[in-house]
Amino acid sequence: MKTFINNDFVLESDTAKRLYHDYAAKLPIIDFHCHLSPQAIAENRQFDNLGQVWLEGDHYKWRAMRINGVDERFCTGDASDKEKFLKWAETVPYTAGNPLYHWTHLELSRYFGITDLLSPATAEKIYDTTREMLQSPEFSTRNLMQRMKVEMAGTTDDPADTLAYHQQLKQEGFEIETLPTFRADNVLKTESPEAFITYIEKLGATANISIQSYHDLVNALDNRHAFFHELGCRLSDSGPDRFYFATYTDAEISSIFNKLMEGKNISATETEQYRTAIMADLSRLNHQRDWVQQFHVGALRNNNTRMFNQLGPDTGFDSIGNPQDSFKMSRFLDMLDSTNQLAKTILYNLNPADNEMMLTMCGNFSDGSVAGKVQYGAAWWFLDQKTGMEKHLRDFSALGLLSRFVGMVTDSRSFLSYPRHEYFRRIVCNHIGQEVDKGLIPNDESILKTMVEEIAYYNAKSYFKK
Repeated sequence: MKTFINNDFVLESDTAKRLYHDYAAKLPIIDFHCHLSPQAIAENRQFDNLGQVWLEGDHYKWRAMRINGVDERFCTGDASDKEKFLKWAETVPYTAGNPLYHWTHLELSRYFGITDLLSPATAEKIYDTTREMLQSPEFSTRNLMQRMKVEMAGTTDDPADTLAYHQQLKQEGFEIETLPTFRADNVLKTESPEAFITYIEKLGATANISIQSYHDLVNALDNRHAFFHELGCRLSDSGPDRFYFATYTDAEISSIFNKLMEGKNISATETEQYRTAIMADLSRLNHQRDWVQQFHVGALRNNNTRMFNQLGPDTGFDSIGNPQDSFKMSRFLDMLDSTNQLAKTILYNLNPADNEMMLTMCGNFSDGSVAGKVQYGAAWWFLDQKTGMEKHLRDFSALGLLSRFVGMVTDSRSFLSYPRHEYFRRIVCNHIGQEVDKGLIPNDESILKTMVEEIAYYNAKSYFKK
């Protein structure tokens, strides 16, 4: 059977088809939040086969395979690339109705021109065909990005990273702007003082600063922040489970930091104070250098202790956490705004119960200085699917200005993930088309053209000054 991924996939009306094909489809991609490997881009890596490129680090697929009864050996274990691919092919028919089914067939179509549905019956042929293609130069990492008209990619990088591969890409003048994103989550992880000390020592060595106090820590982070800035970084990201807020004094934070560096555990109150302080100081650095800051909140991570001990984090054992504490989110943002140190901010939620709350929170701190100063981010992770994105668009329309939305990110480690931007654009055009056909948005070409093109591309270009 041939794929259902046809020219009008997802587009349910003539209006939606016109909006997508005339305005959205042709635009480049600004992928301002991803987890692509800078090393793989700098080295222009050539993947050997589809099992490698699809299953090497994709916890979405691993999770689906486990649910389908596939042994861990074929997910993260020592099975060959082909064996893993064949197990994924066995799983794919069972993902019908899940976004993985759409993504899989979009990727086969857009990168390889393959229109067959992936199943055990077609797996061998698809594996052999794509393996031959992947080993040709036009399927290297850089060429895969160029094929999808990627204009900018923002990777996710620790402050202690040397950014050697980003430096290489800058020196070579790679035409796709590949920029680091400053993600300092490791300075928030105080559960294990021993691990915290190890990280602080690593950060200090990279910054060439002996970190003996909280003041030294902030100086080291500032040092790395400035270094990232020199390499073109204009975004930070943070992935705490929630926003933190507690009042504190400088003396209290200094004392808490000293306890951690002495290998002592800190109390729940001290944890709240320390995390409030360090997140606030990081946010002030973002404002100082006119960066955009992103907060991805709401994940309940590493739920399966046995598998965490075996495989580590980011392997498919995370889920949606409780709704956010709106009071603490409000107080944290207000603390920064009260001194006029709130940078442009994008808020992402993982629990759909937070959609409306977070949208209205964004409006509290938009001050007219820039369009969409505090942004509601794209539907994220478990919400990054058709139903989740449709709810996201409806809620955004009702409580914000959808026309100012900065749009989609891949949030992916896969070099074959860029059709997700197409998927998003089709869903956006279908949503707008439905509203037009219902008579809720005027069928005015100038309004519709502007709306579609800005959500798909131009809002991000303006917001990030690209």
